[in-house]
Amino acid sequence: MGISVLAAASQAGIELYTVPIVGIELSQTVVTAIGILMILFLLVGSGFFSSSEIAMFSLPPHQVDAMVEQGRRGANAVKSLKDDPHRLLVTILVGNNMVNITMSSISTTIVGFYLDAGTAVIVSSLGITSMVLLFGESAPKSYAVENTELHARRVAPPLKVVGKVLLPLIAVFDQLTRQVNKITGGRSEIESTYVTRDEIRNMIKTGEREGVLDEEEREMLHRTLRFNNTIAKEVMTPRLDVTAVSKDADIAEAIETCIQSGHARLPVYEGSLDNVIGVVHIRDLVRDLNYGENEQLELPDLIEPTLHVPESKNVDDLLKEMRENRMHMVVVIDEFGTTEGIVTMEDLTEEIVGEILEGSEEEPIEFVDSDTAIVKGEVNIEEVNEALSIDIPEGEEFETLAGFIFNRVGRLVEEGEIIAYDGVEIRVEQVENTRIMKARISRIDEAEIEGDLDSDEDRDETADDDKSEETASDGESSADTERSDD
Repeated sequence: MGISVLAAASQAGIELYTVPIVGIELSQTVVTAIGILMILFLLVGSGFFSSSEIAMFSLPPHQVDAMVEQGRRGANAVKSLKDDPHRLLVTILVGNNMVNITMSSISTTIVGFYLDAGTAVIVSSLGITSMVLLFGESAPKSYAVENTELHARRVAPPLKVVGKVLLPLIAVFDQLTRQVNKITGGRSEIESTYVTRDEIRNMIKTGEREGVLDEEEREMLHRTLRFNNTIAKEVMTPRLDVTAVSKDADIAEAIETCIQSGHARLPVYEGSLDNVIGVVHIRDLVRDLNYGENEQLELPDLIEPTLHVPESKNVDDLLKEMRENRMHMVVVIDEFGTTEGIVTMEDLTEEIVGEILEGSEEEPIEFVDSDTAIVKGEVNIEEVNEALSIDIPEGEEFETLAGFIFNRVGRLVEEGEIIAYDGVEIRVEQVENTRIMKARISRIDEAEIEGDLDSDEDRDETADDDKSEETASDGESSADTERSDD
């Protein structure tokens, strides 16, 4: 009967195709339909493997452990796969490449029914590449990024099945890739303990939410994360606040300067502060006073060398350099070699642990109530915004509260001046010479601002009415006077 069917098909002009391996002869139409269905099925497989890679390798170890502890479905499968990340990656890559290559082969065969061989290869390659990029890569990976944990738990069990089915092939490629990595200088194992900054931030939030971290510890951890992105200019003591001593000063004068300033170390300059030649420590100054008359030293004999670093110097690198050179103070200079300020080991420490106050030193941000605070002019705008939950903009030309005020006003300010900006009222509290020392910052509700504006308008209207009445009464008085004169 089979022979008669084939003969009838041949007489009807229907071209037959022998399916490879199986050896069954089918019409091109049937083969095309089956091929399209297989391509769609394989396209789903491509998306499965692509999204699995994103989901499995984006999931941090601490989150996997939390899933297992909570007993979530699929969590154990995720953990067992991530215990050997290299084998997991090989499994995903082998599976993904197998479905993509098979898809391309089927597509080329089907298109070859209707076009010549060369054209079929080009059309098939372009078509399959477009479909894989859109439906096998982009869309599945985007979904996996948005639903990392859920998708990882869903794909882990099927991945384990794939790993068992393709075990011989995966084992071969697993060993081959490890050997290639060794030869090329790479690592034979994938580091599964790598944690990104965002993951650390998420861990900090989780720790605070669960009561493991208090607010102070959270702030310290966040400051530690920001430390690597901070430059010397942001942490330095500005030139205007630097207390220094001349090279020509005597020992007693240098000691007196240390006592008055409250600093144990002083930069020493020659000529002007733009030529800092080193640092002197009060310990060495006091020790010199105990020397005999024949061993009396001068200030230059006690100067220790220091470093000059640019404003853009990364503080993480600066800290390492200061530790290597055993220096507690460095000089910050601009592009012209002008001294901009100094950075001490204490400044760098405060970037991590917070402000370290000494003696009668005042808090940089002192709260009056929940909506008002007295802030030093030298405080960084980022700190002000974080402390008061406001949004004062940061500019390229300024970084501190005083800089923002000067930028807004465009001139020197006086005590008592008020600057309003985006629901915030800033009142200048203390000015020394040309420097803004302190300002009072208050959050103001929009309703209060509108109410103040309305009351101001009412007062203006009332004043205008009073003036009009006065003018009218003056006019009547003048008229009465003229009539009486007549």
